[in-house]
Amino acid sequence: MHLEKFSDIYRRASQRKGGDGQLELLLSPPFTATEISQIPDDRWLSIFSLKVFQSGMSWKVVSNKWPNFEQHFFAFKPELLLMLSDEQWEMKAADPKIIRHFAKVMTIKKNAEMIMNARLEHGSFGNMIAHWPADNITGLWDYLKKNGSRLGGNTGPYALRQMGVDTFILSGDVEGYLRSYHIIDGGRDTKKSRTATNKAFCHWQAESGRSFNEISQIIAFSCGDNWL
Repeated sequence: MHLEKFSDIYRRASQRKGGDGQLELLLSPPFTATEISQIPDDRWLSIFSLKVFQSGMSWKVVSNKWPNFEQHFFAFKPELLLMLSDEQWEMKAADPKIIRHFAKVMTIKKNAEMIMNARLEHGSFGNMIAHWPADNITGLWDYLKKNGSRLGGNTGPYALRQMGVDTFILSGDVEGYLRSYHIIDGGRDTKKSRTATNKAFCHWQAESGRSFNEISQIIAFSCGDNWL
């Protein structure tokens, strides 16, 4: 595995985006650990549910419906949702005010259970995320996939990114880059690929002093079709 110098990746991204100043404007820094720890549990459940529904559906349609979801599911307060009976879940899933997709609606219950279990152990879900080891971010992805519902693939990482968590994203451009340097060989979601990717990003972070968010975005801007 050969790792390109991050300074070379940055230079190429800068050239493609019109200079360092323009490139920096495109980057989104993560929240601090303190900010992450203060995010209420219901906001985590809301964003996980949003990303689950957006997967394979029109993001615009889902976003337009989301205020109805917030009202319909008690503003995603997990402790209230877990008081519902199976019959009440079926009724909620069939309501025309939301997107009627029973399997996806039931992920709300499963992910509420995950969040409540984390609350019991760590005080809050945000507190658990805030103290997750920074050098094992793919371990957090695995946690969401194992303990939640439909949070595997890129769904969990995209949700974390939207909540301000410092994580890289294996977008098409980033995955293509990693394959071109043989950091990823074979399946993207295998343990071998995840470990190699995590190791590479930790190397670039130590080299550059930048967040995973920024490194991931800069790599994406350095390759593929996203020119000016």
